[in-house]
Amino acid sequence: MNIEEIFGIRVFDDAAMRKRLPERVYESLSRTRRLGENLDPSIADVVACAMKDWAIEQGATHYSHWFQPMNNFTAGKHDAFLSTTGKDGRISLEFSSKALIKGEADSSSFPSGGLRATFEARGYTTWDPTSSAFVRDGTLFIPTAFCSYNGEALDAKTPLLRSMQAVSQEGVRLLRALGNQTVTKIIPMVGAEQEYFLVDYKLYDQRLDLKICGRTLFGAKPAKGQELDDHYCGRIRIRVGEFMQDLDKNLWEMGIASKTKHNEAAPAQHELAPEYSTANIACDHNQLIMETMRTISKKHGLACLLHEKPFANVNGSGKHNNFSLCTDTGENLLKPGKHPENNLQFLLMLCAFLRGVDLYADLLRMSAACAGNDHRLGGCEAPPPIISIFLGHHLTNILDKIANGSSPEQLTRETMNVGVDAIPEFLKDETDRNRTSPFAFTGNKFEFRMVGSSQSLAYSEVVLNTILADSFHEFALRLEQADNVEDEIRRIITDTMHDHKRIIYNGNNYSQDWVEEAIRRGLPILKSSADAFRTLIDPKNIDLFDRYHVFSPKESSARYEIQLENYIHVIQIEASTMLEIAKRQIIPSCIKYSGKIAQSLHEITACGMTPKRIQNHLETVTESVESIMALTDELERILNLSTSFTDPYRRAQYMAGDVCDAMARLRARCDALETIVDQKDWPMPTYTDLLHRI
Repeated sequence: MNIEEIFGIRVFDDAAMRKRLPERVYESLSRTRRLGENLDPSIADVVACAMKDWAIEQGATHYSHWFQPMNNFTAGKHDAFLSTTGKDGRISLEFSSKALIKGEADSSSFPSGGLRATFEARGYTTWDPTSSAFVRDGTLFIPTAFCSYNGEALDAKTPLLRSMQAVSQEGVRLLRALGNQTVTKIIPMVGAEQEYFLVDYKLYDQRLDLKICGRTLFGAKPAKGQELDDHYCGRIRIRVGEFMQDLDKNLWEMGIASKTKHNEAAPAQHELAPEYSTANIACDHNQLIMETMRTISKKHGLACLLHEKPFANVNGSGKHNNFSLCTDTGENLLKPGKHPENNLQFLLMLCAFLRGVDLYADLLRMSAACAGNDHRLGGCEAPPPIISIFLGHHLTNILDKIANGSSPEQLTRETMNVGVDAIPEFLKDETDRNRTSPFAFTGNKFEFRMVGSSQSLAYSEVVLNTILADSFHEFALRLEQADNVEDEIRRIITDTMHDHKRIIYNGNNYSQDWVEEAIRRGLPILKSSADAFRTLIDPKNIDLFDRYHVFSPKESSARYEIQLENYIHVIQIEASTMLEIAKRQIIPSCIKYSGKIAQSLHEITACGMTPKRIQNHLETVTESVESIMALTDELERILNLSTSFTDPYRRAQYMAGDVCDAMARLRARCDALETIVDQKDWPMPTYTDLLHRI
């Protein structure tokens, strides 16, 4: 495999455009891609023709407007380039500027939160020239935004692009107030670590819960989980290694810079991390990564699980959002430099994050809320549902000193010496890493660790961009009116530490002391996704998104409805699947097992013996089966009652409470029975099979 030769061969990227477009057209399109300038309509026909010719050379027969509806997946219909040209039956291959720029999709068939009804079906997909088109499986995919007939955003991309525009405009204004006249654009940069599980496909195919819900609804704790800490970054098994190599090849061909791969902490768990890219491209790439993982894994006899908690008792999977801000001149605004205590621009950026995260912690929590994440947050290296920022003691001390009117001390970085002469010394980092923190500064970026593995990155990016735009706006106002900019920056730092220091926490976020401390500080604690979703319709949050033209009030309300509806449906599907497995698989299998024991008991008794232990075992199994039958009846009754709630929020709370509690009781009883029934009679592969048989 020659990486240099295959990288990006399936992408209509800058190199392909430079080669195939006239110089004038290339320069015009390049300005649109780099600077966000309006697309010149006069070049669209030339671009469409070049894109079609390139795609056909790549084996494409169809094109598709590729968009991201509000369901964490992607969508697009496929149209052939083929077109008949006359009565003689001749055909031609056509792709016009109109087909490139605008498509039509049935907007009422996707989640809309009441924005579109069935009789209001028309929706539009519009080309996003900032993200490169690519060919996959014989189709040219064109990244697009998706909106309703009335212009409301019905996708993840449109609000993301709006938020990127907002943070750039306000950020450039702030830098202008600091005296920087060269920067014209600020670009959110993202690197997303994607965690996932791989299990044998034949075993996966025998588990109805994995196929329908993406997670195990039943499963007794295996004898060996992750207790020995022997899986993390360990030897990659041959079968998994072959999958990873194939995955890398496919991603590299699509221009995705897949950089890192390794085993994660839980058995059968792994991670992939690409290089950084602009926020919207990172989101596009992450969707492609997840889709490609699912496809390639099947070719290797594996199933890829992206659920946040597919197995109880071991680590779940997240999507760590590593976020930084760069200028179009190449400067990372979150780089501390050698002397961060004197880098006022950097300290001002830290204050922007402190202010934004403190004021809108509820929105950040909302951006990582989903039914799967409710099972994951709060343990096994996943942060708790309390938003806080980890800065490390050194940076916190610098801000404290400035706020108190004293000069911060310069840190002398230590040299790390491990005590072996042959091993080179190196500089120790200024701060440790805190894996329990939801929002941690890690050197030249912030890592938002809460996002769920199956979720779109876009929501968290939208929130981060918008809250930073708000902080930049407020700081720029103060600096523009200041007589002395440096003095005003120090006053901003002082005010920020006075008003928002409560969001800084450098300790153990898992401790009960932190929960009590967070309550004392007045930080929001939103344990369930249903409560987190509700923050979208808080007046202050509606005003924030409306003020920066990211979501209109109508769009905010629609997203609230969509998230609640999805949450309700996920739990409803899980409960219904659990009932089907219990009634049609577990109970019949255990009755059959009881029959075997009863027959054996009868034969032994006929020989004149009284095997008390066998009789007790039979009674235990029989009582457990009867208990499971009673619990299935209870779950069915509670699930049916959920339809009586007309308020979606109340229904979501009921699903998260009563329905999930009933599911937990049924699961616990079945898991206990699994440990005493002969595994040949148990109707599905166990945790031990799934986690260790690759």
